[in-house]
Amino acid sequence: MLESFVTGFLVSGGIIVAIGAQNAYVLGQAVRRQHHWWSAGLCMSSDVLLLSAGMFGVGALLLTAPEAMNVLRWLGVIFLAWLAGQALYRAVQGRVGLDAAASDGRTRRQVLLATLAVTILNPQVYLDTLLLIPSVGAQQESAGLFLAGAASASVTWFSLLAWGGAALSPWLSRPLAWRAIDGVIGVMMAAIAVQLAVQPPVA
Repeated sequence: MLESFVTGFLVSGGIIVAIGAQNAYVLGQAVRRQHHWWSAGLCMSSDVLLLSAGMFGVGALLLTAPEAMNVLRWLGVIFLAWLAGQALYRAVQGRVGLDAAASDGRTRRQVLLATLAVTILNPQVYLDTLLLIPSVGAQQESAGLFLAGAASASVTWFSLLAWGGAALSPWLSRPLAWRAIDGVIGVMMAAIAVQLAVQPPVA
């Protein structure tokens, strides 16, 4: 029984930890200390809901709606390109260092909407959480414990991103450091957008 939990944790963790748009966005918010726990919490909740749906067979519906997946794919490309452009613009123009009292004006609602968009506009998220991970779970002795392990991996990872990014922020107070952070995030977002555009996810 414990083996099912550990398998779920390792399989889900191995997929979630891979650097993606969602992780980059949450980490950026954490370094800014800007509604980062809300952002991370939304990612955790989304993963748990999608994984649960996948374990109950909802993922099979994806295979019957290739047009919808293609629309999501191109919306994701556009949104990721927009985020990349913003980050790269900040990297070129520069901005003030980290200031707990300063903000770029984003409200909690705006951060949550952006987090949701980064999550739902990536078709790979659905293939991973609704098809790939549940397909492994279906072979386990306890599907419930496998799901608990998979969900725990998501909660653990996004908690680490939120906590770790915020913990590092005092050492990232210089404008040059912010340029580097924005530059890295911008390049990552752009690379993911290009990959999504030229190489559609395959179930």
